[in-house]
Amino acid sequence: MGKKVTPLMGQYNSIKAKYPDALLLFRVGDFYETFGEDAVKAAGILNITLTARNNGGDMTELAGFPHHSLNTYLPKLVMAGCRVAICDQLEDPKQTKKIVKRGVTELVTPGVALNDDILQSKSNNFLAAVHLGGSRIGVSFLDVSTGEFLTSEGDAEYVDKLLQNFKPSEVLFSKQKRRLFSETFGDNFHTFYLEDWVFQTDYAVETLQKQFGTTSLKGFGIDTLENGVIAAGAALHYLGETRHDKLGHITKVNRIAEDAYVWMDKFTIRNLELYHSTQENAVTLLEVIDKTISPMGGRLLKRWLALPLKDSEAIIKRHEVVSFLLDNQDVLEKFQQHIKHMGDLERLVSKAATGKINPREVVQLKNSLEAVVPVKALASDSKNESLRLIGEQLNACDELREKVKATLFEEAPVNILKGQAIANGVSEELDELRSIATGGKDYLDAMLKRESERTGITSLKIASNNVFGYYIEVRNTHKDKVPEEWVRKQTLVSAERYITEELKEYEAKILGAEEKILILEQQLFVNLLEWLQQFIGTIQHTASLIARLDCLSSFAVQAREHSYTRPLLDDSFDLDIKEGRHPVIEQQLPPDAPFIANDVFLDRDNQQIIMITGPNMSGKSAILRQTALIVLLAQMGSFVPAGAVRMGCVDKIFTRVGASDNISMGESTFMVEMNETASILNNISERSLVLLDEIGRGTSTYDGISIAWAISEFLHEHPSRAKTLFATHYHELNEMTETFERIKNYNVSVKEMKDTVLFLRKLVPGGSHHSFGIHVAKMAGMPVQVLHKANKILKRLEKSHASEELTDEMRNMSKEEMQLSFFKLDDPLLEELREEILDIDIDTLTPVEALMKLNEIKRMLQRNASTKSKK
Repeated sequence: MGKKVTPLMGQYNSIKAKYPDALLLFRVGDFYETFGEDAVKAAGILNITLTARNNGGDMTELAGFPHHSLNTYLPKLVMAGCRVAICDQLEDPKQTKKIVKRGVTELVTPGVALNDDILQSKSNNFLAAVHLGGSRIGVSFLDVSTGEFLTSEGDAEYVDKLLQNFKPSEVLFSKQKRRLFSETFGDNFHTFYLEDWVFQTDYAVETLQKQFGTTSLKGFGIDTLENGVIAAGAALHYLGETRHDKLGHITKVNRIAEDAYVWMDKFTIRNLELYHSTQENAVTLLEVIDKTISPMGGRLLKRWLALPLKDSEAIIKRHEVVSFLLDNQDVLEKFQQHIKHMGDLERLVSKAATGKINPREVVQLKNSLEAVVPVKALASDSKNESLRLIGEQLNACDELREKVKATLFEEAPVNILKGQAIANGVSEELDELRSIATGGKDYLDAMLKRESERTGITSLKIASNNVFGYYIEVRNTHKDKVPEEWVRKQTLVSAERYITEELKEYEAKILGAEEKILILEQQLFVNLLEWLQQFIGTIQHTASLIARLDCLSSFAVQAREHSYTRPLLDDSFDLDIKEGRHPVIEQQLPPDAPFIANDVFLDRDNQQIIMITGPNMSGKSAILRQTALIVLLAQMGSFVPAGAVRMGCVDKIFTRVGASDNISMGESTFMVEMNETASILNNISERSLVLLDEIGRGTSTYDGISIAWAISEFLHEHPSRAKTLFATHYHELNEMTETFERIKNYNVSVKEMKDTVLFLRKLVPGGSHHSFGIHVAKMAGMPVQVLHKANKILKRLEKSHASEELTDEMRNMSKEEMQLSFFKLDDPLLEELREEILDIDIDTLTPVEALMKLNEIKRMLQRNASTKSKK
């Protein structure tokens, strides 16, 4: 015989069975309770007390918190990756003698949240859906908090790049494709699996058409993206599953046009540290350039950085606006001043559409639209065409502002149940009820006067308490004058308290009025929200224009504060940077340390590949990165940190910067490096910009030189003639200029002192023939005996001229054929050393083991030296 379960737990179990994957917050009275495994999980995440209760003979874990603390605890659960089902009481406990009816009113997941405490103001909270349809993969991104909805499709590399760019909080895909998703995109996302039937073309098309009220998807330009449409349909389906049925703010779906934006693979996005960094405390490009002052602008700037433009006309229009704002500082300051007074229009209107907006936020929406009025006037009167166009399209929704102003008090509360939200004069009935509820003092004063005269008791007092409501208090000295119809309720030391029929009737009237006021205010507020729905699309469009204006103003402020210049775009393939600076590094330097600017010139005819040599720490990597960042900023529409820039649009940027280990995934540094480089060589085009840093250093010197040489040769001979910067510490590559006409040598200059070296960080023509590695080791504090030994070995190796023979051999090979080769060494000791070093697994070596291995190599050299001396 089964154990008896209490009716409450029976109800809980049946609701929990419908949401097995979610943590269920179960409303019981004034608390949200969790039970069993959910309670253990919640107690751990929220740091709340875990208790237990008897449930039909079994002990069940229990953890809860007060219902009014939901906004404090919910974000913590969602940020920990939980799906949270909120189960509320669906009827008033006073109205029923049975168990209160309950049901899930909302399912909040990492990707589906409208709560301000979960969302970051300057970041989108995207829910992504991926349809693994074969060679073409569909992907969609939906932010329910702003109504933005995007879709695209492409190969695995393209979709992977988009997932890196948009950083979704949650990714949906078919339950049957779990393994395939993990193999293709890794395991770094919060994921949720949907049934396979959701990913069907017909169902997706029907879901989208129903949402947008259309009979076709052609108007959105996505009708040919079958996989993208399926992904978009799956995302929309999921909103229904999570109890989000009011979605009037999702009015369209936009296609991410692959060919409209600069291609950057995920390695490049990571290497350039555009908006994320794997390094702790590293400053990203976004942090440096973001001078936006509205949440909408902050989110759009992030999008512009992820998707720089390729269309020079569109880029030039952005440059023209920035130029105009710089020339008209008063206009720029006024724009920013007014934008500062706007709330998050996109998220406010989304809350209005979903019915999650409170009275104070509706007033904030009205005030934000009021700040649009002067912005519209300023933009419309502008001499810049793009600004005038923005001004013409801005809509401050006059009718909406008037209605909200007339309907709500300016100081409306956050909670409609607190009352005093609806303004006077909106409803006659409400005004009458308020006069009853608040006009009681006059009534009571009149009653007090009348009863005093009738009874002759001059010290009568009328008051109320929570026990028996309104009462009349009589001092003991006048007890004998109390009329018979008064009912005694309480005896005090010096007085007695009575109630009368008239007082009871009046009290019922007041209490009834207060209850009716609350119901009526709620109804009037709901009516206002329904009326507001017609303005959703208009406000969204206005918000997007304000975001655009905010981004362009941000570019102007950045240009003014940090002396950025306007880049000149033309139809050539050239990249001509004069006095370029690194936008992030220059702002991190102390005030007394000026940034050393550098020129870079690349074209397809004379100087296609620049080979940059120079010691470690001299600034080779900074020059590579700053070149990419200057191009990126220019094609976002921003001015750039340089004296002058003339360039043709770049369509792809590839970087291979630094050795980014991926040991955690079982890949060596060298393997990662080769994967990334292969991706570059297989995708270059005539407008590509390729930046390679220290290719080949993850393997032995001779392997490394061979691979670096072969890669450079491939890039030179490839029909695309892609513009390339190649930083290397292999000085042997300087010899390539003798064979390949479009390869030019440059080095980052240094000044040798007696015992040290001074890094000048200036890029100058010609190759460098020293690496100064031992100087760098000295600066790092390496022990003197190690430095002394290293110098001795260096001199000995320099005498052997092995590298000169090597480059001669490579030059000869290049003339015959383009292939990779590995070189044999004549010195048996060097061969032995090479094998010894190659066999070392550096990824698992401890510092102590490294020292022991170094000692072993030293003994080999000593043995060899003593053998030679005996001979």
